[in-house]
Amino acid sequence: MSSQNGADQLLLTLDRAALGFGSRTLWEDLDLAVHGGELIAVLGANGSGKSSLLKVVLGQLRLRSGTAKFLGSPVRRGDRRIGYIPQQRLSEDGLPLRGRDLVALGVDGHRWGIPFPSHRRRERVNQLLSSVGAEAYATARLSSLSGGEQQRLRIAQALAAEPRLLLCDEPLLSLDLPHQRLVSDLVDDARRRLNLGVLFVTHDINPILDKVDRVLYIANHRFRIGTPDEVLTTQVLSDLFDAPVEVIRHNGRILVVGVPDLDPYHHPGDAAAAVAGEQVLR
Repeated sequence: MSSQNGADQLLLTLDRAALGFGSRTLWEDLDLAVHGGELIAVLGANGSGKSSLLKVVLGQLRLRSGTAKFLGSPVRRGDRRIGYIPQQRLSEDGLPLRGRDLVALGVDGHRWGIPFPSHRRRERVNQLLSSVGAEAYATARLSSLSGGEQQRLRIAQALAAEPRLLLCDEPLLSLDLPHQRLVSDLVDDARRRLNLGVLFVTHDINPILDKVDRVLYIANHRFRIGTPDEVLTTQVLSDLFDAPVEVIRHNGRILVVGVPDLDPYHHPGDAAAAVAGEQVLR
């Protein structure tokens, strides 16, 4: 965790939180505290409720029970002190939005009406573009940019309101390894510069393993929280899944094998790809 001033401030708390839909429970009795400067990786199989956790923090989903508070108050929808980076998705061909337009939406896209050009607005957008190294394609159409280039812009957009907490919903999905490292480094740099708390949902922890303070692993309606060395072990994951699971460490990377497909909402093959490190050493 960053040691800069204010880094230890408590930002987000979930107390005995439970989430589910109908008769289906995703997770329950979740206690979580996120501090400034802390990066927590959120891991688990598809359908375990990782992205749903972020939606709870964004005020888009209501807990079944328990509480979720941000800076001491109940979470609410539209809180600009919480930034959000979505999954990488390529923009459609022909979309007239330029790189700087996407970033500008983070500056004043929450306001009603058409934004008027101003020197202050332009300088803020330029500053954000510079912070993620995206000046070179500021005027390029989004549809012409690679996935990694678009993710740079989404990071800048998420930082536009100077958030205290940053939510990352599988921002590395579909990116090649160089761009995974690039996006991971940009998030980590923003975390350290701005003392952000970060919840980082991912299928593969390896691109961010050297940046993670703690891991929240959700499986089989339950969870474990701790450092990567405490959570990503054969014993802990076998206990979570109620089945034999093996964790292999090789050259500073983590491979998890033998994870059962417990969730009826999974698609075939999800379990093999949905845990930390399953995609490495291939």
